[in-house]
Amino acid sequence: MITIDKQQKLLLNVSRRLKEKLTAYAIGGTAMMLLGFKEATLDIDIVFENEKDRDIFKSAIKSLGYQGMDALQVYGAKRNQPQMFRLNDERFDLFAVQVIDFIFSDNMHKRAEQIHQFGDNLILKIANPHDIILMKCATDRLKDKDDARNIINATKINWDILIEEANKQIGLGKERAAFDLGCFLEDLKTQMKVDIPNGILDKLFEIVQNQAKQKQKKRQGL
Repeated sequence: MITIDKQQKLLLNVSRRLKEKLTAYAIGGTAMMLLGFKEATLDIDIVFENEKDRDIFKSAIKSLGYQGMDALQVYGAKRNQPQMFRLNDERFDLFAVQVIDFIFSDNMHKRAEQIHQFGDNLILKIANPHDIILMKCATDRLKDKDDARNIINATKINWDILIEEANKQIGLGKERAAFDLGCFLEDLKTQMKVDIPNGILDKLFEIVQNQAKQKQKKRQGL
């Protein structure tokens, strides 16, 4: 496990190896630790705005001895998997723009208001709790549901933000966004007894129904 102190040291070491200043976005357990939602994580999850920035970061961690690993071991057959690197029990999961079936959108960038700087060259903007939930929905592993439950139980959620972002994702071409989010939240409600308002699930599945109707109209040439 990577503790808060260990994460701090790792990111400072990476910053020293970077050849230029980078800004990236912390998601997953990394963001949760920096926001005070948990004390340790299995990996450091980062989203970059482009492939170039990810490549610069990759060069830095490779110079520290990190070796690439097969993302299939963790993410199975999911699309837009991260590039993963491991050294002993430390792992980096590095995404570029897309996190599985979600895009780290402009609105997510704007909501990432908390900023941490590590050394001279690494600036991490911390994903908003709402967007951490959305990214947890995208990766959708058992520990992701645990983390989403902890966030929802620990902070006040504006459910309209999740609805709006699901619609935003659909507009960006991620047609499954509302369906996947609805299923994720329904699992939290039924399997883990998380307090998810029924109205939110109804709104998400209404979006899905409207998508189906629009597709049917297109097939019929209406």
